[in-house]
Amino acid sequence: MSVGIVVILFNPDLKHVSELIKNFSGPDWDIILVDNSLSSHQVLATENVTYLHCSENVGIAEAQNIGLKTLFDKGIEYSFLLDQDSLFSTDIAHELIKQFSTLEAQRPIAAIGPSIYCQFSECIEQGALQKGKQVSEDLKEVKQIIASGMLVSRHAFKTIGEKESELFIDGVDHEWCWRARAKGMAIYQSLSACMPHRQGDDRVKVYGLTFKQGAPIRLYYQFRNVLILARRSYVPFYWKLRHVCAIPVRYFVNRYYFEQGKARGRFMREGLRDGIRQITGPRHKVAHKSVKKSDT
Repeated sequence: MSVGIVVILFNPDLKHVSELIKNFSGPDWDIILVDNSLSSHQVLATENVTYLHCSENVGIAEAQNIGLKTLFDKGIEYSFLLDQDSLFSTDIAHELIKQFSTLEAQRPIAAIGPSIYCQFSECIEQGALQKGKQVSEDLKEVKQIIASGMLVSRHAFKTIGEKESELFIDGVDHEWCWRARAKGMAIYQSLSACMPHRQGDDRVKVYGLTFKQGAPIRLYYQFRNVLILARRSYVPFYWKLRHVCAIPVRYFVNRYYFEQGKARGRFMREGLRDGIRQITGPRHKVAHKSVKKSDT
């Protein structure tokens, strides 16, 4: 069973990435680094590491596609997807590989990922509305998982298709999982493999509710992609209902309770506008698309 690792970089902590590479050094692991940073980090390349630099940020979806296609074109059959700050170990990897192999012999499977230990709440994350269906002591079937720690096969990637690069970031991994389920392939989360992870930069409580706080520009993609994905038939209804209904609350909190409220408000309004117009791609090209549409 040949397995590789694709790590997506953007202004990475070189010490952490180097440690991750060190943990997976050796002939058993083929590592692809896809770097969306403006400056190159070629120094990270080693004997078992292929470094690919995208000097223009192509987004997380396209970076994942580049890494997976590079790995699979080498004849590797399976690949993990990791973020640059993933706290991923060989123990987690081997447990997921074992479980994927067992499941694959029973039914079509698209991906498996570890349980996520949230470093903010200091507990294992559970879906707010969809907690998944436990199928054994060590596994549950779910509707979606995040990319960090996700294990996919070359067969699944060919069957389901590439990550949707036009979404750029936010919603990319969930969309691919929902598309996989629409094609009859299952998504699993391991209960025996658990990975510490941070989503967003911080958590902030407002009136007893906890909100993720990230970079203001991410709000553009989050709001835009919610409106884009909410139109699609294969996207779960509970997800549409939750995220569309949450738009007014999230706008109010980000605009008036978080730092850089004015910038956050501007990005959210732009995201809503382009989501309604179904304009996709990276934000810096959206303005160009909008000008062209207005000229026609």
